[in-house]
Amino acid sequence: QVPLVESGGGSVQAGSSLRLSCPISLYAYSSYCLAWFRQAPGKEREGVATRDVNGPTTYADSVKGRFTISLDVAENILYLQMDSLKPEDTAMYYCATEGPKGCVNGLTQPASYNYMGQGTQVTVSS
Repeated sequence: QVPLVESGGGSVQAGSSLRLSCPISLYAYSSYCLAWFRQAPGKEREGVATRDVNGPTTYADSVKGRFTISLDVAENILYLQMDSLKPEDTAMYYCATEGPKGCVNGLTQPASYNYMGQGTQVTVSS
């Protein structure tokens, strides 16, 4: 398993967009569940989005309609497109692979993923 290295974070104004990237191994994307998590200072890590190996996606209520998780199969890169960013989106964002089959409880159990990166910081100012 290649270590997961997220990129694409930064400091932006509210309403802006960012796209996070996470190169993954060929084996990882075929293994059940892929996901993005985030953690703000003083808060628990929370699930943002999951993508099942068969394609279905789920999103946290707080990001529905604004964030999109996708997988570039040709390049083996997991993306998180973040639009209409809000100050409350400020956090460290982590990609995760080899999660639970069917992404069952995939948003609520970060410990159920075998691999998680070191994170990329996203800061949104008002």
